[in-house]
Amino acid sequence: MSDWQDENTQYLSTAIAWVRSALEQRGGVIKQTVAAPNGDARKGPFWRGRTKEALPQPDVLLLPQDTGAPQTATPPTESEDATKVPPALVTLSDRLALTRFERDVLVLCAAAELDTSIAGLCARAQGDPAKTYPTFALALSLFEQPSWDVLSPERPLRHWRLIEINQPGSQTLTTSPLRADEWVVNYLKGLAYLDDRLTPMVTPMALPQLGDAAPASQRAAATQILERIKIGFPQGRLPPIQLTGRDGGSKEVVASLICGAFGLAAYRLPVHLLPSAPADLDSFARFWQRQSQLLPVALYIDAREDAPAAAIERLLARLNGLVILDARDSLVAHAITADVARPEPAEQRAAWTTALGEHAGDTPQLLSGQFDLNVAEIAELAHVALAEADDAPAIETAAWKAALSATRPKLDNLAQRIVPKAGWDDIVLLPAEAALLHQIADQVGNRGTVYQDWGFERKSSRGLGISALFSGESGTGKTMAAEVIANALSLDLYRIDLSAVVSKYIGETEKNLRRLFDAAETGGAILFFDEADALFGKRTEVKDSHDRYANIEINYLLQRMESYRGLAILATNMRGALDQAFLRRLRFIVNFRFPDADERKTIWQKAFPQAVPKDDLDFDKLAKLNLTGGQIALIALNAAFMAAEAKGPVTMPILLDAARAEFKKLERPIHEPDFRWPPATVRAV
Repeated sequence: MSDWQDENTQYLSTAIAWVRSALEQRGGVIKQTVAAPNGDARKGPFWRGRTKEALPQPDVLLLPQDTGAPQTATPPTESEDATKVPPALVTLSDRLALTRFERDVLVLCAAAELDTSIAGLCARAQGDPAKTYPTFALALSLFEQPSWDVLSPERPLRHWRLIEINQPGSQTLTTSPLRADEWVVNYLKGLAYLDDRLTPMVTPMALPQLGDAAPASQRAAATQILERIKIGFPQGRLPPIQLTGRDGGSKEVVASLICGAFGLAAYRLPVHLLPSAPADLDSFARFWQRQSQLLPVALYIDAREDAPAAAIERLLARLNGLVILDARDSLVAHAITADVARPEPAEQRAAWTTALGEHAGDTPQLLSGQFDLNVAEIAELAHVALAEADDAPAIETAAWKAALSATRPKLDNLAQRIVPKAGWDDIVLLPAEAALLHQIADQVGNRGTVYQDWGFERKSSRGLGISALFSGESGTGKTMAAEVIANALSLDLYRIDLSAVVSKYIGETEKNLRRLFDAAETGGAILFFDEADALFGKRTEVKDSHDRYANIEINYLLQRMESYRGLAILATNMRGALDQAFLRRLRFIVNFRFPDADERKTIWQKAFPQAVPKDDLDFDKLAKLNLTGGQIALIALNAAFMAAEAKGPVTMPILLDAARAEFKKLERPIHEPDFRWPPATVRAV
């Protein structure tokens, strides 16, 4: 047991002995002198006649200002002088502003919990064998300098719930049994832990302890907050600190730096666990405030999703001490607000270099240019990569896969993930269109070099998004082209479900679109808006409220496209239906025209996997069929099933039968000679 714990136990034991002596004197059993905790032999209360200033004062405050924030009652380290840390009873009395008489009452109630002889002494002192408990009436008659305001719910004993009052029926308050709160009794004994009434709602946070290794941009944010506290709030109530932004991990780094400066441990309160009933909210605030006054703790309110601003305002109005609010957007007005973003690309590159060590190579530049991660995520992904591989190329591949998986957005209800399988050799395009697709992929792959290393990002924050429009008839290869790009870049491809994105409720469409763009901005996804004209259509003249809100959605999309940094591909069969403002903001426009005969021949030749058994196929004859690439792929698939059923290879008759069925489905005229095999011979005249 430490020196502080020994002294605290001795101090509390002496206090209980003094209470026992006072009760014995009151009951007429014995009169004796009790030594005070500091060895000063006196009759009566051991602090009687001592002023507040004469009590042992705390040596070190955890906050640089007198804000009423907590300071520790736990034992000092071995290198510290244990005599400088006051006993828990003194700390509690000082922090919670108890008067001398209120300290007397608290010790009386605590003594009843810790000394079994106190119950009998209380009964004798009150002249009633049934009253084996402390009461306000007993305290008022037992101690010197009694004060009737001790009964007030606004005074510390009741305000901080230091004592519990059992007042059944019509029994008066002064004669009702009193009992010391269990947590308070344990605190007086030197046991520092989180109150059990708070643990269902708050949990300890393992904040990243980066110190000087934290990104410079986040250290600057923490320093700015601390300076504002030092300059603007040197004394009095400490306002809440509001951290806004999308990335919770980066905000936790800033919170760690702030808590570290104050020497506090953070506890997370998810906002959905916040009590909704005013009485329950007040009780939570009261217990947490008491906790923060007596222990080195800070409250971290996680309000990133669906935060009830009114409830948070009510809670913050009842709290003092260090409270950090983690929100997507600003929720409260009276707070120190700082916007916290993910580390800058150069900082992410440095984090990758540090995490990968000697195996870094060019991997940090590649990963920081594509993925937008915080330092905790980078450290974790690097650990995974180093555990899976042992040489630079394999580590790069493992790190890429790990980052891709980590940034994979949760958009199951808004988008369909497409596993890209088509490659450059699978798509048939004119050289100009193929060159545009290669240029799109190259720009996505090299955006880190151009934006960060070459300074284009510092020149302007707008227009850095890479967006492309694929226009053309259905089946001309727009979706395959998106797959080819995603496959070439080793990125996920998400086809947006417009039926889930577009909502009739005001504001819901914008919220869904924000989720989509935010997910893609982390670098791990390509968004593919099929039939984009339904979402990116032209703005109309405002004739009613529906037109006005529809135009608001389009205006939001225009702004989002300006700031968007990921890759978005819009596909449409009707280019003319798109708003011209979108076309101006698009970096690439690729037109997918109907394939000619030579292109159709190439498409037919690539339609079958190598493992498919084929008879001699006449690709020249097949190329004469006026079909798109998508229709050719469907005919080839149907023909393969027909051949499998026939237990034979794919033949020309099978292919032509499948093609005839496709023409019938499309309600297109059938020229029988084109579907006849072998071709009819022309007789000589």
